[in-house]
Amino acid sequence: DDESAALQEVLARRRFGHDEHRAEPVEKRKRTGRGTAREYIDQLVDPGSFVEYGPLVLAAQRARRGKKELISKTPGDGLVGGIAEVDGIRCVVMTYDYMVLAGTQGHQNHRKKDRLFEIAERLRLPVVLFVEGGGGRPGESDGVTVAGLDCLAFALLAKIALSVPLIGINTGYCFAGNAALFGMCDVRIATPNSYVGMAGPAMIEGGGLGTVDPHEIGPVSDQRSNGVLDIVADDEAHAIASARVVLGLLAGGRRSDIVRADPLTLRGMVPDNRREIYDMRALVAALFDAGTVVELRPDFGPSAITALASFEGHPVVVIASDPTHLGGAIDTDAARSIERMLALAEKQRLPVAYICDTPGFMVGPDIERTGLVDAAGQLFVAGARLSVPFVTVVTRKGYGLGAQALAGGGFKQPLATVAWPTSEFGGMGLEGFVKLGYRDELAAIEDESERAKRYDEMVARMYEIGKGLSMADHFEIDDVIDPAETPVWLRLLFEPG
Repeated sequence: DDESAALQEVLARRRFGHDEHRAEPVEKRKRTGRGTAREYIDQLVDPGSFVEYGPLVLAAQRARRGKKELISKTPGDGLVGGIAEVDGIRCVVMTYDYMVLAGTQGHQNHRKKDRLFEIAERLRLPVVLFVEGGGGRPGESDGVTVAGLDCLAFALLAKIALSVPLIGINTGYCFAGNAALFGMCDVRIATPNSYVGMAGPAMIEGGGLGTVDPHEIGPVSDQRSNGVLDIVADDEAHAIASARVVLGLLAGGRRSDIVRADPLTLRGMVPDNRREIYDMRALVAALFDAGTVVELRPDFGPSAITALASFEGHPVVVIASDPTHLGGAIDTDAARSIERMLALAEKQRLPVAYICDTPGFMVGPDIERTGLVDAAGQLFVAGARLSVPFVTVVTRKGYGLGAQALAGGGFKQPLATVAWPTSEFGGMGLEGFVKLGYRDELAAIEDESERAKRYDEMVARMYEIGKGLSMADHFEIDDVIDPAETPVWLRLLFEPG
């Protein structure tokens, strides 16, 4: 055996952090139906690519515990992290280890995060972060800090969030500081047994707000509909697989293994009858590469579909109206979801494909109580910030300010604004336009049935005037196209070759 005594000592120490040498905590973890930190990394990264940083680090509790206990009970100070490849994409990967002090954030694991975040910024590496844990850890006894408010981890992650993709995965309790890191991620993935909140039970009780069960704090049923969660996975394996797909779309470049539907199938997607509903998700699936559409936040602002996909191998951001919800009208949540998607597109330099079928922004006193004015205004600002290419395709309705918002602010802002033969347009809803614009003329008709007949005639005339062909006559859009030609226009989003 050519192992020296010094090498044997090092190898023995390293074994304390491996699952096979932690039988009791691993068994306890398995009883909850969850995987271990190292299993998560093994499932995510390419075999043999993980280079770990700081595996020998111990919790800063030497004044409370003997070193032998720290070695056996706090390996890595509850954080496993390093650099790896995921489907050939080099990235920083780290996971809190819930088997060590409930995945809490100790002084030394903060320092490990800081080190890896600095490397991610220096090398512009994506970050994949498993966030399960209880937040800041009380009881660090080595005199390293008073309140820990000079910790750099949050500022560092926020800084790199400006330039590299961040993907967060949660598989259980995620409170306080762990949740703050999760909230900074571009794409947040969670399993059904996730609970996410800016304070856990102990902090809530300590704040005098009573005793709460951890299952009451930020369950998936709340966080999927308020925009916190982007993807709710079926289980841990699905969450990790989703992270791989998302990482590939955000940082993987062009793919070669693509399959696309026959563009002729697009012709039958939108019925000629303007009152007949259709499936926008099926349309999007047919327009982009097969199996590549990853929808984010489907339960938050569901009148807008926000997704990542690829088109002829190129990653792209997709924003599409869903006419089955509010008729495709943009409410406050939908506006905020779109705004987030545009910010991601700009950061990652991904082109944007708008698929528009909207009657405009949602209206009425109830929606105004939700802050629509702010959300709508910021959506226009986000569109004006876009420096990446974008194209707008109107499949049916293109009305008012909402339609302009789905074209970067106006129909001459995109590289191209084209419409399908089923399209219709107006500065506002045409029924409302007639009622407002011709109020006096209609009021002058005394016979009620005649007034109704005249109103219907005016509305019908406005629909005829608002057809896509009329818009193209006046060059308010670039063309009315055969739906099967849509891919030709989407190719404008990408450099030739």
